[in-house]
Amino acid sequence: MKAVLFDFDGTLLDRDASVKRFVADQYDRLPQVNMKVDKDTYMNRFIELDAHGYVWKDRVYEQLTEEFRIEMTADALLQDYLKEFPNHCVPVKGLYEMLEHLKRKSYKIGMITNGYGDFQMANIRALGIEGAFDVILISEWEKLRKPDSRIFLRALEKLDVEAEEAVFVGDHPENDSQAAKRVGMKAVLVQSAFRQDEDAGDVIMDLRELEEVLRKGSCGA
Repeated sequence: MKAVLFDFDGTLLDRDASVKRFVADQYDRLPQVNMKVDKDTYMNRFIELDAHGYVWKDRVYEQLTEEFRIEMTADALLQDYLKEFPNHCVPVKGLYEMLEHLKRKSYKIGMITNGYGDFQMANIRALGIEGAFDVILISEWEKLRKPDSRIFLRALEKLDVEAEEAVFVGDHPENDSQAAKRVGMKAVLVQSAFRQDEDAGDVIMDLRELEEVLRKGSCGA
């Protein structure tokens, strides 16, 4: 293996912990919200509607403002989210040690993430990891989204490596693992409590296990 590429949300960013921190802070800061609904109800409903990030927040806030009769527009709440969320980003366990290990071993390091460009880059920078990556591809800027094979091939081209020389690490069985395998990359799936895949092949529970997987060279094709 010459290169290791990663998904971002749920793989490098502990998204569930980050969302909980942000939503709690938003509730505490905004009287238009906390005067209308109790904190646990607001947080639980946001997290439910958010669906682990697979529903964009304009729809989440439209529903919240309607349900709780919040005297603040959905767009104003969305703008607060875009501005404040990076202040609450939580790295996954072992993130920095893992990146340092890959650098020491001279791996090329890439990232492919779906999402809005400026927002995702703000979150990446909030974790202080932008400089560790040789290539970062964000779907909005690339005009391609995972699981489209073309975004994986574009990353490989930018890294100047062949597919069989690279491994992709992500938390989504289809968008990450299966999509990477279709272009000939190896794949490692980070399992999560809300998403399990019995046919994932190489599975880790957190990034601290990645070093051993790479050392054994057993990443699934």
